[in-house]
Amino acid sequence: MAPDPDQSVGRGDGAARPATRTATGRRRPQERAVRRREALLEAAVDLLGEGGFTAVTHRAVAQRAGLPLAATSYYFSCRDRLLTEAFALLVERELDQMRAYLDAMPADPPERLAEILATVYALDRPRQLGLWELYLQAGRDPALQSVARAWTDGCDEIVASVLRRAGRPCGRAQVRFVTTVLSGLWLEDIVEARPQSRERARDVVVRALDAIG
Repeated sequence: MAPDPDQSVGRGDGAARPATRTATGRRRPQERAVRRREALLEAAVDLLGEGGFTAVTHRAVAQRAGLPLAATSYYFSCRDRLLTEAFALLVERELDQMRAYLDAMPADPPERLAEILATVYALDRPRQLGLWELYLQAGRDPALQSVARAWTDGCDEIVASVLRRAGRPCGRAQVRFVTTVLSGLWLEDIVEARPQSRERARDVVVRALDAIG
């Protein structure tokens, strides 16, 4: 493939590419190359939410980003690399949204705490469908496993901070128990979309909070 004259950053596979230099001689990425790469990742994230794992192809991503097909394979050497980075971006945004939501909410009394925890796991259903599909795919794809673990660890950290703020036990065992309960409720909610699932989830979380003291 012919080099992109505007390219200035490393490929997704880590291969070095030419870069412009500042007046001091330091190398820096060209903005156009960075924008293109970001546009492709955004397109992949959108497609994951809309159509899931199978919707993300080089051709579909290029079309959604409004870029030539060759651009996708240029910035991402293979589909697996594109999916891994899109998964990482989804996880980052999900955790950021959860933190922002919880930071603005009171964590008292217990019923309110349960409602907050049950709700935060269902803020953006299309994005979360994409997240869970990739999470399950990580069981078959080692490249995705580090991202899946980062998601779990991030959720644990967020739940621990909420429990701590509420004066609840927040040791590793208690946090893992609450997070696991929430994850099961979360997955059930986004897959089944049953009426009043949030209310049922809140009641289960109340019991989980009682169980940890």
